[in-house]
Amino acid sequence: MALRTAGSVLVVFLWSVAGVLGQNTVKSVCALKGSSVDMRCPVPSVTQVTEIVWYNTRLNDKPFDLRWDPKFDGRVDYRGTTEKDCILRITDLRQSDIATYHFRYKTNQYSGWKYSYGFTLSLTDLKVERIYDNTLTCSTTCTLTDNPTYIWYKNRQHLDESTSPQYRDPVSSNYDDSFSCAVKGHEDLPSPAVCVQGHNCWRVTYTKRRICVLKGSTVNISCSYTHPTSYIEQGSFWFTQKHPVDVRSYPEYTGRVEYNRNTENHHTMTITHLTEKDSAEYIFRLITTKEGRFSGLPGLMLTVTDILLEMDPTSVSEGERVTLRCRTQCTVGLNPTYIWYKNRQSLTNPVTSYNSLILDPVTSYNSLILDPVSSEDAGNYSCAVEGLERILSPEETLTVRCEYMEC
Repeated sequence: MALRTAGSVLVVFLWSVAGVLGQNTVKSVCALKGSSVDMRCPVPSVTQVTEIVWYNTRLNDKPFDLRWDPKFDGRVDYRGTTEKDCILRITDLRQSDIATYHFRYKTNQYSGWKYSYGFTLSLTDLKVERIYDNTLTCSTTCTLTDNPTYIWYKNRQHLDESTSPQYRDPVSSNYDDSFSCAVKGHEDLPSPAVCVQGHNCWRVTYTKRRICVLKGSTVNISCSYTHPTSYIEQGSFWFTQKHPVDVRSYPEYTGRVEYNRNTENHHTMTITHLTEKDSAEYIFRLITTKEGRFSGLPGLMLTVTDILLEMDPTSVSEGERVTLRCRTQCTVGLNPTYIWYKNRQSLTNPVTSYNSLILDPVTSYNSLILDPVSSEDAGNYSCAVEGLERILSPEETLTVRCEYMEC
C-alpha cells in the first residue's frame, strides 16, 4: 500500500504482485468527515480502459453508477479514465458515504465487464480527550489511512504540530483555556474545543459544518456556545468575511434575517428568500463584559444552489431512449426525494407510465429514463425536491418524431 496527500485530498493506491486484485478482495480506508478521498484501482499496463462504473449498491440486480445517485450529486468525480488507471474522488464526505465501493470496467480488448476489488470507507470526526492530568489526545474512531500531522490549538491560537496524536501541556492551564486539534491539510475540520479544566471556556459548536439549500428557500443556522463564568454575556451576532459586522445591518439582508435564542447558550439565525449571493461562511460572535469578544472560527459553510434538469437528447424518434436528470450543485438534505413534472403536472405514477425507470421514492434516485420513447412522451419536463415543490427547475422540452413527421 502506498499513501500520499494531495492538497486536502486523501489519495489511496492499492496493488498486488499478481496485478488487479480479485473481485472479493476488500481494502479499508479511513478519512475525516467533510474531507475528500481518492480511491484508485490500477489495471494492467497493457490495458486501455474504455468505460468505468463505480458503485456501492445495485438497482434491478445491476451495479448502480454513483454519478446517478442524488446522495452524491456534485460530490463524485471519475478521474484518470484516459490513463492506465481509474480514480473515484468523493468530496465533502458524510456519514451516509460509509460503505464498500466496487469498480467495474471495460477495455478495448474485451467487450464484457471486468470487476475489481472493493474499498470499505470509514469516516471519523476528531475529538480531544484528556488521558492524564496534563496530556491530551486527538482521538478518532478509526485509524486515519494516511500518517497525518496533528495540529494543536489553544484558545484558537496555533500551539504545536506533531505526528503523534498526543499533546502534553507543559504549563498548567487556567479555567478559561480551551484546546482543539486538527489534521494538517484539513485545518477547516477541527475538533470541537474542549474546556481542559472541565469548566466553561470560550467555545462555539455549530450544529452542522456545511448546509446546502435551494435558491428561494429558507435556512436555519444554529450553534451552541459557552464562555468563562467570570464574563457576562452582552450580545451576539452572525457575520461573514464579506460582511464583517452583524449581517442584519446590510441592505441585502434587510427583512430576511431573524435571530432566535432558542435556549440558554444556543442561537439560531434564520435567512429567508435565499439567493446564490447568500452562499458564504457564516461565523457566530459572542460579546461579553471585560471587552470579551469571541468568534467561532472556522464557521459554517452555506451553499445556495439552483435546481436544474438535464435532458439527453432533447429530440428523438419513437423507439429511442431519453435520459432526464435532476441536478443540484450540492446535495440538498440527507436523502432528497425528487418529483417529476410533465407539462406542469406531477407524474404521480411514473412506474406504470414508462417502460424503463430509474426512480424510486425509497432510494430517491434523481434520474428518469424513457425507453423506448413514444409520441405520448413529448412535452415540457421539470423537476423539484420533495417538500420544496414550489421551487421548480426550468423546463426542458422533449420533441418526439414519428416515422415520417413530427408527432
